Amino acid sequence: GTSIQTLVDKMGINRGSLYDTFGDKQSLFHEAIAYYDSRLVAPMITKLEAHDASKQTIVDIFYGMIDSAVTDEDHKGCLITNTAVELGGNNPDSAKQIAAKIQQIENALTKALTTAQEKGEISQKHNCTTVARFLTCCLQGLRVISKVNPDRKALQDIARMALSVL
Repeated sequence: GTSIQTLVDKMGINRGSLYDTFGDKQSLFHEAIAYYDSRLVAPMITKLEAHDASKQTIVDIFYGMIDSAVTDEDHKGCLITNTAVELGGNNPDSAKQIAAKIQQIENALTKALTTAQEKGEISQKHNCTTVARFLTCCLQGLRVISKVNPDRKALQDIARMALSVL
């Protein structure tokens, strides 16, 4: 984990302010995840849950993620994915928070897929929840791969294959 000294140095505050504001490192981390969620995850969920969501909305989510990944010069990846991979079984509080975020993404994809099926944009041969789980896994996998291989064509190939289920 990151030391308190590194945190206060990077944040430009003193220890007392950090403890007064957040209580401890774990609370600060949970606040960081909530902030990240509000800036990046929530807007994606809003698009997927919109009444006019479509197959194209799902495609746009995948390719938007790829655009973000290839332009991230530091290859930081996604905080949600990174936390799941790095802390998953070692920090039950963080695991619960991250599992809830991933579930929100799955639920939003299920809603978008249901809307797309109702519009006749995608086949009804697959259960929307099952496809949403698969696509959620693919999105998370793309985020992991993009950290070590942010090659646009490779990521697009993966996305194209994942989206072929639609």
